[in-house]
Amino acid sequence: MDELEQAKQTFVSEAQDLLRDMESGLMQIEAEPDDAENINAVFRAAHTIKGSAGLFGLAHIVSFTHVVETVLERIRSGKLPPSGDLIALLLECRDHIESLIELLTRGIETPDADTEQRAEALRTQLLGFLDGEGGAETAKAHAPASVLEHDVAESQVPDGQYLVRSRYWHISLRFGEGVLRNGMEPLSFIRYLKKLGEIVHISTLYDAMPPAASMDPESCYLGFEIVFDSAATKPDIERVFEFVEDDCQIRIIPPHSEVTRFRELIEALPEADLKVGEILLKSGALTEQELEAALHNQVVAENQADVPQLPVKRLGEILVEQGVVHAETVRSALDKQDKVQANKLKESKSIRIDADRLDDLINLMGELVIGSAAATLMARKHDLIDVLEAVSSISRLIEDIHDRSLRLRMVQIADTFNRFRRVVRDISREIGKDIDLIIDGGETELDKSVVEKIGDPLTHLVRNAIDHGIENAETRALLGKPANGQIRLNAYHESGSIIIEVSDDGGGIDADKVLAKALANGLVAPTQTLTEKEIFQLIFEPGLSTAEKVSNLSGRGVGMDVVKRNVIALRGTVEVTSELGAGTTVTIRLPLTLSIIDGFLVMVGDSSYVLPLDSVVECVEFTEESRHGHEGNYVAWHEHVLSFVDLRELFKEKGPKAARQTIVVVQGGGQKIGLVVDQFLGEFQTVIKPLNKLFEKLHCVSGSTILGSGEVALILDVLAMTRLVETRVEAE
Repeated sequence: MDELEQAKQTFVSEAQDLLRDMESGLMQIEAEPDDAENINAVFRAAHTIKGSAGLFGLAHIVSFTHVVETVLERIRSGKLPPSGDLIALLLECRDHIESLIELLTRGIETPDADTEQRAEALRTQLLGFLDGEGGAETAKAHAPASVLEHDVAESQVPDGQYLVRSRYWHISLRFGEGVLRNGMEPLSFIRYLKKLGEIVHISTLYDAMPPAASMDPESCYLGFEIVFDSAATKPDIERVFEFVEDDCQIRIIPPHSEVTRFRELIEALPEADLKVGEILLKSGALTEQELEAALHNQVVAENQADVPQLPVKRLGEILVEQGVVHAETVRSALDKQDKVQANKLKESKSIRIDADRLDDLINLMGELVIGSAAATLMARKHDLIDVLEAVSSISRLIEDIHDRSLRLRMVQIADTFNRFRRVVRDISREIGKDIDLIIDGGETELDKSVVEKIGDPLTHLVRNAIDHGIENAETRALLGKPANGQIRLNAYHESGSIIIEVSDDGGGIDADKVLAKALANGLVAPTQTLTEKEIFQLIFEPGLSTAEKVSNLSGRGVGMDVVKRNVIALRGTVEVTSELGAGTTVTIRLPLTLSIIDGFLVMVGDSSYVLPLDSVVECVEFTEESRHGHEGNYVAWHEHVLSFVDLRELFKEKGPKAARQTIVVVQGGGQKIGLVVDQFLGEFQTVIKPLNKLFEKLHCVSGSTILGSGEVALILDVLAMTRLVETRVEAE
């Protein structure tokens, strides 16, 4: 993959992050219109996407996002109120930008006619808001930058728009490091530029210059800011640099340009640690003489101050008062300073890593765990005490690295939950219901691969809660409920698993109605007796729906079966609890990770089994005394009666029983049971291997692993075990 493609992929990834921030920000603006910080964040997101798209020549993204940015600028300046209709339109525009970015991921850089038509329709609506705020001239003033370059003149600028007073061209030039190696001489291009006009001022930038010891004599580290007086056109000036356009960054600003053009240049300056005066100087908004005069005035004012404790006017204030630079340009320079500092802080705390590289790291960690287990086994087999101690030390380090590696993939579920604010907002408006979304446990972390795959099941559950669960306002009023319905998303950790709950305060599920539908569809035999819990599980059967009518959201009997199928594919479970008239809660239980877990290794006969260590409560000896007074599969345990499962019987293991058997007490789904084993071998880092399709539905087994000896051990599904016991107890 070439560098351009890699850079484009980085742009796509960053744009997707910014679009997510933009969506949540717009939703927040709708709730809190006066939150200036949030409005600024949304504006910056749109501006960054536009600027980055311009680097790759994506004119359709630049032109569309420019109009969105203009509307956001009007909101930011307080000239355009963020009404509900405007926020709804901006959300649609955000979706359109996302669709354009999605096309890039498929290698499509030129949108089709339908996409262009949608863009034009949205652009027209946006300009309608600008027309309402400032007339037809405002729409023209906010046309794409390429139009402004050719049309704008000082006499044509409407009220409220500002032009930089300079009558010169400004050329911002950054040569790439490889320009010399490609046989190009930077100075020759500047000399050739002089044939088209006069270079009024030129600043040479050395910011990219490394220390002398690490300098490459074949690399170019220079940049230039040029003030240029010429009657040439922009294409003429661009042609001067056409042989190096792929090896450098060139930005050309025409004479009498809007102040926004200089703001964009300031924000694009690659240099860091610049003071306000340096930023204005390098962007061409200020000359060296004007800067020196302003600095002199600042020193004089400081020396003449009557009260030394009082703050002296800042350089930007002096420049604005003298009419040298417009206030908007100074604000842009200050924004540039803030952004550089924020980026530096952010860069010091985080780094973007490709997900595939993390997957490779986790896979290698799995192989390392298996190799470490094999080395330990061999050392024990040959009674190599010194080797065993060394291998034990290595194993501890491997366990540490494993834990830290897994944390790299752990992400908070808050981002996934926050996406549903938009879903709830849009659908509730569509069907005329007032619904609030409440999010708890957003800081809960789980494996990134699990987060990516849980989105679709949650979408089905949230849409179902909106359509089926929450009643309309009239019905809620008759029932004495608040007019606004509530949907709650909650997440928390429990026994090595993550629990995700989707709850609503709606009408609940009518168990009799579900059972009648199941009988009519032949899913349940007329003679069959089901508990309420089992009846609720029937809603996950394909084709079963209790909706009175089909809507575009639900009611066709599809969706809930998809939820169960997707959750099972993640080695999870899904359950439903409901109270008629009070609401419904769907509980999804998922493993924290799909790759490596801490396990507890046990033996039954000649076979090995692994229990998730987080589910193990205690190990106790299985004696006749513990069974005294208890019939069947029950034992006394800490003054309680504990139901147990004999793994030898469950898996039909052959061979004689151990002289002294042991019960491993495990917990799953809030219940404790005992598992009878012949012996236990202690903790064991377990690399989870998926089961072959032939064994996918093997009862009470969730996966397999490879031991150090090369043997395969089955990983037991503790939750399935507890359900097995529940079923047995209910049958008794």
